[in-house]
Amino acid sequence: MEEIIQTLTSIGALEEVFAVLFSILYVLLAARENLWCWPAAAISVSLYIYICYNAQLYPETGLQIFYLLMAVYGYLSWNKEDNVIIKEWSTRKHLTIICYGAILTFLMGFYFTEYTDAKHPIIDSLTTTFSIIATYMTVKKILGSWLYWIVIDIVAIYLYYSRDLQLTSVLFFIYAMLAIYGYFSWNKKMQSSA
Repeated sequence: MEEIIQTLTSIGALEEVFAVLFSILYVLLAARENLWCWPAAAISVSLYIYICYNAQLYPETGLQIFYLLMAVYGYLSWNKEDNVIIKEWSTRKHLTIICYGAILTFLMGFYFTEYTDAKHPIIDSLTTTFSIIATYMTVKKILGSWLYWIVIDIVAIYLYYSRDLQLTSVLFFIYAMLAIYGYFSWNKKMQSSA
């Protein structure tokens, strides 16, 4: 019991708990198209910058910095009077994005394999590359972003669990479930506004 209390009260675990809570809040609010999802994201990713760096997940650390910038951009974009509407991209555009994402994943993975002590550099690069793409799609309210998030979240469960970030791996399981909810929620709104 003392070991559990000691683990929960350690600074790293406490940061992870708050990062997880604000992350869940972000996805719930984003699925509802609520503007306040972006401040919740900013708090969460600020904590994850520190957590990922300490776990030697360097591409993920860079991704968290990108998320912080996108939280600001997302807030400004969604806060406009001419609010962004939900739309979908063509299958061809998605296939093009997937091809470019695969190439970037390989290049980033090769770099982090050869020149750093990064853990799981290919998987880390995969989730990082496609998270950047999916984040941009979320800011632009592209329905398919939620499908990207489902796949990214499932892969990230393993990535974080393998680095002893069990709470964060549970977060990504919750993310996957919320991404399914987000997809159907946005799809319903898109259909009703068409």
